[in-house]
Amino acid sequence: MTEHYFDAPTGPEERRDVAVRIWDHDYTFTTAAGVFARDGLDKATAILLRSFDPPDGARTVLDLGCGWGPIAVAVAAEVPEVTVHAVDTNPRARDLTRHNAERAGVASRVVVAAPDDVPATTVFDEIWSNPPIRIGKTALHELLLTWLPRLSPDGVARLVVGKNLGADSLQRWLTDQGWPTDKIASAKGFRILLVRRG
Repeated sequence: MTEHYFDAPTGPEERRDVAVRIWDHDYTFTTAAGVFARDGLDKATAILLRSFDPPDGARTVLDLGCGWGPIAVAVAAEVPEVTVHAVDTNPRARDLTRHNAERAGVASRVVVAAPDDVPATTVFDEIWSNPPIRIGKTALHELLLTWLPRLSPDGVARLVVGKNLGADSLQRWLTDQGWPTDKIASAKGFRILLVRRG
């Protein structure tokens, strides 16, 4: 049976280092088998990070589906006042994010957790995510409707979604659910969506 990156992996880790450049800074991240984008920064996340400057005004950021932590680590490195909550269902991904945050010197401001372990009272100024589209539409909708209400009153969510994976219909659905969503950019088959409170 094929393992999915959002499941708990059971095979060997096979850790490896990858070089990544984000916001004009070079990082070395450790990845492993059984996690999303084990070979390096995936195209969608790279486009998301290129589409926005670091969130300088934010104090709490959620990296939803953090994988091995490129968004969480880069945001924490760029914004000294921010605390980033890095959330993933995959325990191996969480371990890698902790390792990568420590390596980058930002472990004290990257809080890694399983979704159910984030305190219900935690509110986020921003959510950044390359959401796990392949979990299916129903599960994706449930995921977004779980986390979007935890945005602060002026908070925003920044999402990247493949056009062929339903980005345009997701934009319409979010707006219909009371979350006005704008398409900020399109690049290489991906849409960058900015979601606000209605």
